[in-house]
Amino acid sequence: MLSDSLKILMPILSQVWQILRTWWWLPLPFILWWPFSFLWLWWRTDKFLKKANFILLEIKIPKEVLKPIRAMEVVAEHLWQIMYDPADWWEKWVEGKILLSYSFEVASIGGEPHFFVRIPEKVWDSVESAIYSQYSEAEISKVDDYTKHVPQDIPNKDWEFFASDYVLLKPNTYPIRTHLEFETEREPLEEKRIDPLAALLEAMAKIKPGEQLWIQIMAGPVSNLELPWVTEGEKIRDELAKRTDKKSIQKPMIMEAADVLVTGEPPGGIKEEKRELIPPEMKLTPGERNVVAAVEQKMAKRGFKTSIRFIYLGKKEVFFKPKLRLPLAFFSAFFTQNLNALVPWGKTLTKIHKSWFLPLNFILKRRLYLRKRSIFRKYVLRFPPLFPRRGYWPSTFILNTEELASIYHFPGRRVAPAPFVKRIEAKKGEAPPGLPSE
Repeated sequence: MLSDSLKILMPILSQVWQILRTWWWLPLPFILWWPFSFLWLWWRTDKFLKKANFILLEIKIPKEVLKPIRAMEVVAEHLWQIMYDPADWWEKWVEGKILLSYSFEVASIGGEPHFFVRIPEKVWDSVESAIYSQYSEAEISKVDDYTKHVPQDIPNKDWEFFASDYVLLKPNTYPIRTHLEFETEREPLEEKRIDPLAALLEAMAKIKPGEQLWIQIMAGPVSNLELPWVTEGEKIRDELAKRTDKKSIQKPMIMEAADVLVTGEPPGGIKEEKRELIPPEMKLTPGERNVVAAVEQKMAKRGFKTSIRFIYLGKKEVFFKPKLRLPLAFFSAFFTQNLNALVPWGKTLTKIHKSWFLPLNFILKRRLYLRKRSIFRKYVLRFPPLFPRRGYWPSTFILNTEELASIYHFPGRRVAPAPFVKRIEAKKGEAPPGLPSE
């Protein structure tokens, strides 16, 4: 009986084997397409970035900054337009073109805070004009990269550091706390304003020689075409406002026939809708209305695809780990219980938790070292957290111009009286025309 079954199966198995041997390669293009496209785009993008020629500018702020924080929001609007240049299919797949990002940075080196912005050299003039339009007394100069002035193999036997990337606690649509929430920001007198950046500058003034604290905010312009963040926001807004999408559902023919027998009404008949006396929007609590208004306010302004990180580093004889609380306290100022917040991302926080898979616990120090090396390298190269993957949520997220300006702007001395902030008494300028010359 068994031999008869084998006699029947053998021709079938032989045919199957012949098909597999002849056409084994057919599914390979479908299997290998994703890794091939990933490696191809990585290669082309790397070639494109090497040609971009980034430079680092330092902004020395004037002694008295009379402009409110919203002046930086106007600057951010200009910066969005300067860099926004989406790639078509040829530029993406052949030239490797991507939307470039700014890197807004604040660094305390030995207790002296500095403001930097890293940009492609080709937009230098445009960026200067955008900043001078609101901060005419500022001084902008090209400088060497401060990250190159420390050993590039950190952590090592002489240097230690702690770092983390930041993520949003909730989806992009919910805004963080912005400068509009600081009520006295609209005060006409500078000394009566409240500036969230003052806490960071005071913290940076506590950094001692041999220590450094770096804050990096990478922000690239993005529209709803590249990332449908506005569309996502509209859906969340409608859910918050308790708006239901009334769409007719096509029933199967059998169910329609059953409805005709039971109700006696023809299929597709018009049914009287039950209308509520009070629309759903009017049933919202005051807190819910505020959330909906905040969501709509965020969608109304231009967005930046953003990633944020900090590094606290220093020589081992002066490195004091509790100082990592200084940047943590600064970002906590933008927390809102019912909206959004910036929190450290556990996947890049330089702390390794023990695993249930016991063999991994024997290499904790090695895993911690590799994590530190990774985040240090990405800071120096200005890469997003998941590079070379084109990661989106949660490693990169959307902040609009109002949120970005709230985190990075130029404060006045009376608002942020940190004693070691580099300021200029007056802007350098050319001699007036018409002066006699030899």
